[in-house]
Amino acid sequence: MGKHAQSVDGKVIGRIRGKGKGWVFTPADFQDLGSRTAVGLALMRHTRAGMIRQLDRGLYDYPASDPRFGLLSPSTDTIAEALKGRDAAHLQPTGAYAANMLGLSDQVPMKTVFLTDGPSRQVRIGKREIVLKHTTTRNMAGAGTPSGLVIQALRWIGRAHVDARMVALLKSRLSDDDRRRLMKDIRYAPAWVADVIRQITHSGES
Repeated sequence: MGKHAQSVDGKVIGRIRGKGKGWVFTPADFQDLGSRTAVGLALMRHTRAGMIRQLDRGLYDYPASDPRFGLLSPSTDTIAEALKGRDAAHLQPTGAYAANMLGLSDQVPMKTVFLTDGPSRQVRIGKREIVLKHTTTRNMAGAGTPSGLVIQALRWIGRAHVDARMVALLKSRLSDDDRRRLMKDIRYAPAWVADVIRQITHSGES
């Protein structure tokens, strides 16, 4: 290994260790340290050595471990953050995952779909599937904010299944700033979801 390759290798391993166990990353997280080839070779070496783990094409983690369960699988959120950083994209959780994040559903989906303004992609890790689905600018309005999460969760739950308990729960969970943002983004919601948002934000009472 040449001196330059050794230097890149050392910088790559230093960054990985500095981020700590459980970090999920892509080669893009090291683009300031050296050429794409040098970074790729460093990641390949450390994968073969067992220090890091390749989760999918171009996706790695510095795995955390548990004395009882062994190597742990990274969370969906952690994986999504790594993919978002790689593509400099925004992500918006949808469906059952969005509802679960808000406490509106106990369902933890094996397939998690994120809307994105970046490229579409599918990642499979064990039995889990994470799907990034490219969509329009309008659908990405509020992405990464509580209002985007509320709109997507309500759309998944459906008009017929949104009840007073859910409205009360959202009122209690959302801050005044969250409710103001909801009203600002209400124009991006379907008409029936907008009606529910007005119930959530009305007077700010729970």
